[in-house]
Parts: sequence; structure tokens; C-alpha cells
Amino acid sequence: MMPTALPPLTSLGYSLDTSPTAFGELRDSREVADDPAALRGRMREDGYLFLRGLLDREAVLEARSEVTRRLAELGQLEPGRPHRDAVARAGAAGAGFEALTAANEPLHRLLYGRTLIGWYERLLGGAIRHYDFTWFRAVPAGGRGTTPHCDVVYMSRGTHNLYTAWVPIGDVPLQVGGLMILENSHCQQERLSAYLSRDVDDYCTNRPDAADIEAGQKLWQDWDGRLSSNPVTLREKLGGRWLTTGFEAGDVLTFGISTVHASLDNRSDRFRLSSDSRYQLALEPADARWIGERPVGHGPAAKRGVIC
Repeated sequence: MMPTALPPLTSLGYSLDTSPTAFGELRDSREVADDPAALRGRMREDGYLFLRGLLDREAVLEARSEVTRRLAELGQLEPGRPHRDAVARAGAAGAGFEALTAANEPLHRLLYGRTLIGWYERLLGGAIRHYDFTWFRAVPAGGRGTTPHCDVVYMSRGTHNLYTAWVPIGDVPLQVGGLMILENSHCQQERLSAYLSRDVDDYCTNRPDAADIEAGQKLWQDWDGRLSSNPVTLREKLGGRWLTTGFEAGDVLTFGISTVHASLDNRSDRFRLSSDSRYQLALEPADARWIGERPVGHGPAAKRGVIC
């Protein structure tokens, strides 16, 4: 929960305006977590659902222990401190997704077990499939937040009825740098239409460099999917407030792929550990970049030529 007196908060190095007109707390929907109609109504209204304590805390901490064990083996944690505290050693840079998620049974049970899958089945009203790729964030002490963006620019080649679950793997107080939702940004689709129609792996076949891209002589990606590099001016432009909270192990924050989100900088001495996983109705098409034993993700196999 939000402390009474907020500490200084930054995102991408920019000091956030934490006045009541610019900054606020996520609405907790735990009291209607078992009411699909109410949840769908809130998702339409807010563009997100925050569920305090939806997951078993001990299951989250078990997954955290496996992640911190791996970080310790990689030399990323401060020697002599308990691994579970995830205190970053000086100069720690974190680790890649696969190093922390591959064959991580406690994490996979947490994200893809009956509790979360069953909840999405109730929300979406049918059998669920999840993406096979698990995004994991191990943001070290002093690490910058994620740039403001919508997920659609990374995963638009299947259904757009797709939801992200942001799960803190342990407690994430404000100073450790949790996720933020830009209030009412899901209602700005017309204003953001040019951005929302893009795909980071597309290139223009009707431009002079198309032949070089197709021959592999030029990189096709010239954009990382960000909507803005400045969360302060973006909020001023689009309106609304940045919404977040002090997260606890067991919390889940879910949102659609056209909701603008970003994250706070990590101003603590420890890693911010969190995961992003994706869920959709099984009968709807899935973005093939994120499906299979070794999803191609954003790479040469994912590039696609389009008329611009």
C-alpha cells in the first residue's frame, strides 16, 4: 500500500510529480476477484485489474528463492547477505530471461498453475492458453525503469484479447521500483492509433533499404517499441495520473495490450524481481513469436515486410 509520506520517486531518471492530480494508487479489485462480470466491468472501466493477495505468498517466496539462488550463482548478489533479500553486489547487472526462468519449476507452477490459469478462465469465459515465453525482470540497485509503452507493439500477430500478468516475485515497495499504469490510457486508442498499429519487427518493403534488410545486410529494427522516453511529459500530454502501489508477494496486476504502462526506477540496494506472463483464450490465434519450446521472439525469424 501507499505510504502516507511518499519518498522521492523517479522513472527513467525523471522526478515524478506525486501530487494528487498527477499520481495515485491502483484500485484493488480483490473483493470482486470471483465475480467475472464485475471484473470485466472494471477492466473496461480502468484498463487494468489489481488483485492484492491473489496468489499464495509462500508459493511466490519459493519462486523467489530459486531466482535468488541463480542470481547468487551468477555472482550478482552481495556476499554475506541472505540470498532471499536479493541485495545486489556493486556493479551487478542482472541476468537474462532464460538464465532465471529455464526449468524453474516453482516459477512455472506459480504463473501457469491452476490458481492463475483458473482465474483467467473465469475472467475470459473459456479455456486459456498462455505464451510459452516468460519475461523476467531482475532490475539491479540503481536500475532504470521500463519506458512507457503498450504491449501490442510487441505481440500483435495473434488475438488482441490478450492480457499481461505482472507479478512481483517478493515484496516490491515503492523505492524498489514497481509497475505504473497510466490512468485511462486504454481509452486513448484513437489518439494513439499510429503507435498502436506498429509492430517492432515490421519493416517497409516499399522503401529503398528493403532489399538490404531482406538480404540480412541491414538491421530491420530501428525502434524498441517505446511510446515515450519521458514519463513526466507523456502524462502531461495524455492526462490522467500514474498509478502504482507498494506491492507485496502474492499480488497480481493484469492489463490489456493497449494500456500504457511503465515502471519506477529502483532506488534501493536490492534487485527488483518481477515477471510478465501472457494469457488468452485457447481458441483464439496466438502470436507465433512467443509460442513453442524455444520461441523466436524478436529476432531475424520474426521480421515481416509490410507496405508503409
